[in-house]
Amino acid sequence: MTSPGFKRRARSQREQALLAKTERYLPAGVRNPTPSPEHAMVIDRASGCRIRDASGNEYIDYLLGSGPLLLGHAHPAVVEAVRRQLERGSSYLMVNEPAIELAEAIVQTVPCAEKVCFNSTGSESTFFAMRLARAFRGCDKILKFEGGFHGMNDYALMGNQWTRELRDFPAAVPNSAGIPRSLEAEVLVAPFNDLETTTAIIEQHADELAGVIIEPLQRTIAPGPGFLQGLRDVTLRHEIPLIFDEVVTGFRLALGGAQEYYGVVPDLCALCKGIASGYPISVLCGRGDIMALASPTRQVSGGYVAQTGTFSGNAVSCTAALATLRELQREGTYERLFALGQRLMDGLQAALDGVGIAVQVSGEPPAFQPWFTSHEVRDFRSALQADAAMNMRFTESLLDHGIVKAHEKFFVSTAHGDEEVDLTLAVFRSVAEHLAASQQP
Repeated sequence: MTSPGFKRRARSQREQALLAKTERYLPAGVRNPTPSPEHAMVIDRASGCRIRDASGNEYIDYLLGSGPLLLGHAHPAVVEAVRRQLERGSSYLMVNEPAIELAEAIVQTVPCAEKVCFNSTGSESTFFAMRLARAFRGCDKILKFEGGFHGMNDYALMGNQWTRELRDFPAAVPNSAGIPRSLEAEVLVAPFNDLETTTAIIEQHADELAGVIIEPLQRTIAPGPGFLQGLRDVTLRHEIPLIFDEVVTGFRLALGGAQEYYGVVPDLCALCKGIASGYPISVLCGRGDIMALASPTRQVSGGYVAQTGTFSGNAVSCTAALATLRELQREGTYERLFALGQRLMDGLQAALDGVGIAVQVSGEPPAFQPWFTSHEVRDFRSALQADAAMNMRFTESLLDHGIVKAHEKFFVSTAHGDEEVDLTLAVFRSVAEHLAASQQP
C-alpha cells in the first residue's frame, strides 16, 4: 500500500493565473489550510471525500469545507433532492413546505428544541441567541469561555481562539479591529473546564447576566467529567439561559448533537454545519417561551426580538437539510463514523509517539486534532503551550502527501472509507518520520 501523495504539487498555468486574480481582487487573500504560498491552491471540484485542485491534483479531504460536509461532497441523495427543488424555485421569503418539514424534524431530533428559527450562517444564530437571552432576562451581559469561537458578530469576537493577550477573568479581549470598545464590558469570559471559577463569576454577576454561551466540545477540547452538568445546574439555579453553540457538533456527534451525546440539555442551541451538506442554513432552536419572543405578532404587543433574513429558511437549503438528515438516520451511520474517526485518532497518536514527538490527540472521533505538547490540553491556556510551528509543518507535510485538513482539526465524513483511512494512516507514519528527522541536529 502506498500513500496518494507527492512531494510538491505541480501548479498549472491556469491555477497560477487564478491565484494571481485572488491576490488582486480578494482582500482576505487565499483561503487555505496554511498561509504558505507554496501550498496555495484553487479547488476545481470535489466528490465524496476527495477534492481536486485546478491543476488536477487530488487530495483526501478532512477539511470538508470546515465541517459542513458530514456526508462528503456532492452526496447523490442531496444533489438529487436539490435538483428537484430548484425546478420549483429557490427562495420565496415566505414559509414553504421544506422549511416546515425541517422544523418538525429538528424538534423531533434535538433535545432542547421546542421551536425553531432559520438563519443563513452560524454567526447569525449565535448572535440572535444572545439577543433572545438579553430580551428574555432584561439585562445585557453574556458570559462565554476563553478560546471558544461563536462566529463573526461583535459580541462573539471576544476571547476566542485567536486571543494572545491574556487578561484576568472575566475581562474580555476583542479579537478584531472595528469592534466598539463599549462592547468589551458586555462580555464576560470564563475558563473552560474550570467549574469553580465559572460558578464564582456567574454568582457574582447573576443579576446582570443575560445568558451563558458555550461550545460543549470547545474546538476539540472535550468537557471534563461533570463540567457541562455543573454549568447547567448553576444556570438553572439563577434562571440564566444556557446557550449551546453546536454549529460544529450539531448532528456530528449524534443526531441530537452534543446535548444528546453528553447528556446535558441547554435552553437555546445554534446548529449549522452538519445539517445541510454545504448549503447555507443555520438553526436557532430551544425553549418555547424564549423562542416565542421572535414571533412577529409581538411587533404589536411588544417585546419583539427581530430575527429575519432574506435567505433564511429558503427552500433549497431546507431541502438539502432534509435529505442530509434522512441519510444520517440510516442504521449504523454514527457507529461507522465513530469507528473510522477512532482509527484515525489512535493511528495519529501512535505514529507520532513512535518517533518520539510529543502530542496530545484530543476531541471526539468525528472531529479531532493533534496538539504538539506533552501537557494535558484541557482549556485554552494549556492549548497555548502547544507547538504551533510544528502543527504548521505537520499540516504542510500532509498536503505534500495529498491529505487536506484544517489548520487545526480533522473532520471525518460518512464518505470516508477503510481505503482512505488506511492511506491516511500510512501518510501519518511517513510524515511523523519526516518531522522527527527534521528535528535532528
